[in-house]
Amino acid sequence: MKPNLKTLCLLAVWVFLSEPGFAGDILQRQIHLSPWLKSQAPFASVSVKNAYFHQSSDFTQGLLVYRGEIYESTGLHGQSKLMRKDIRTGKTLQEIGLPREFFGEGIALFQDKIYVLTWRNETVIIYRASSLKEIGRLKYRGEGWGLTSDGRHLLKTNGTATISFHDPHSFKTVREITVKDGDMPIGQLNEIEFVQGEIWANIFTEDWMVRISPKNGKVLGWIDLSGLRSYLPRGAQVDVLNGIAWDEKTNRIFVTGKYWPKLFEIEIVK
Repeated sequence: MKPNLKTLCLLAVWVFLSEPGFAGDILQRQIHLSPWLKSQAPFASVSVKNAYFHQSSDFTQGLLVYRGEIYESTGLHGQSKLMRKDIRTGKTLQEIGLPREFFGEGIALFQDKIYVLTWRNETVIIYRASSLKEIGRLKYRGEGWGLTSDGRHLLKTNGTATISFHDPHSFKTVREITVKDGDMPIGQLNEIEFVQGEIWANIFTEDWMVRISPKNGKVLGWIDLSGLRSYLPRGAQVDVLNGIAWDEKTNRIFVTGKYWPKLFEIEIVK
């Protein structure tokens, strides 16, 4: 029987821990920080179907597909932007800067409007998707990290294990779920995307995505994206994986990261 990813990971850990020495002691103390080694949820890896140009100067925060084009938000004070891009070439077709006081975060599409989250400004800025013209702002409490829509609500992360569901017209909180793998909360939830009835989320600083039930926060599976780094230029000054977009019409998944020079179209390998 061909071993799966989880079995191989556990075997490697067992071999490493069986060797005496400082490295094994360190790993024994840190292993509890790796939720996927304790998970009962299924594991998957990815294969790369296509790799497209991505501007390596972009501090990517949010990603989505609308009418066959990529919409992307970036962060940092005074540098935050919302862009519309051609997928195949990576060319920026339209770009607007967020007001300088805002630090841009995740984005979501709802009824032909783009909602742009901000980090600590407690503000959602709303743009018309067809023109990127600002048409409104809504307020919330706390930090904003990732944002997506399930077709009825806007779903927000704040760097914890909590995902909150918001009314798209007022941004009032409708309900919240706590993401757990078994009894273990999964924190550091960052960029999110609603994919075929599930919530997919980047784990901040990790090369993993977690699949989540929107009903109760249960972890449905893990997706290992670490292999994507082998497609990046050697020595590239990249930051963390961040950015998930699902094209519902073509059932394509795109991912990238902060300062990554590639946008990847991936396929899940179970």
